[in-house]
Amino acid sequence: QPCWREYLTTRIEQNMVVNCTCPISECHAQPTTAFIYSIVSSKEIIAKYEKALLRRYVECCSNLTWCTNPQGCDQILLKDGLGYGAACSKCSWISCFNCNFPEAHYPASCSHMSRMTCAKCNHGFCWRCLKPWRPNHKDYYNCSAMVSKAAWQEKRFQDYNERCTFHHHARDFAISLRNSISSIREMPKIRNLTFVLDACKVLEQARKVLAYSCVYSYYNQDTESMDIVEQQTESLELLTNAL
Repeated sequence: QPCWREYLTTRIEQNMVVNCTCPISECHAQPTTAFIYSIVSSKEIIAKYEKALLRRYVECCSNLTWCTNPQGCDQILLKDGLGYGAACSKCSWISCFNCNFPEAHYPASCSHMSRMTCAKCNHGFCWRCLKPWRPNHKDYYNCSAMVSKAAWQEKRFQDYNERCTFHHHARDFAISLRNSISSIREMPKIRNLTFVLDACKVLEQARKVLAYSCVYSYYNQDTESMDIVEQQTESLELLTNAL
């Protein structure tokens, strides 16, 4: 029994318990859940085992997925009925379920978002050239499959990239501001600040749209439609800066 306990504990800690078999090489029997519960007594190890079972279940169900919030969220989402822009009921993070980019990226399309990440092992790679994201890619556009384009679009890319980065930083500021106001609101004798929190949420969403508008505009080659897009983007940017 001590040998089994050590073996199963090691497998659980290494996230290799779901498909583990008897340690005897000629035996392919797999330990049952009831057997593992009877052998392993540590509540911490059992909790890790139950998490492994849950992860395996979600991976096996094509209609289930985890919330993609990079800050961490353990909410399981049902893909059916989650239209574009649907938010996680627990953390309100808005995910994209058509590609592996960690958040909804309107108005940029999924094809614009080159970076892919394996949901199981978190390996990042570029879907254009299939090479590892690091160290081959420094940003979303630095791809060997697009070298010829990058050569003549370098200046154009730098302009859009700087704008995109600015809006992402500004969005982080809006999030930080909202968190600060939330903590202030908890203090006694402070008047209702709900309207300020709502303004911060709008500001955060506007910065997000502006950031991905840069991606959309960079790839869009339709000059006629781009005139309209740029006008709308400029208007949104002016109003967002004012807010």
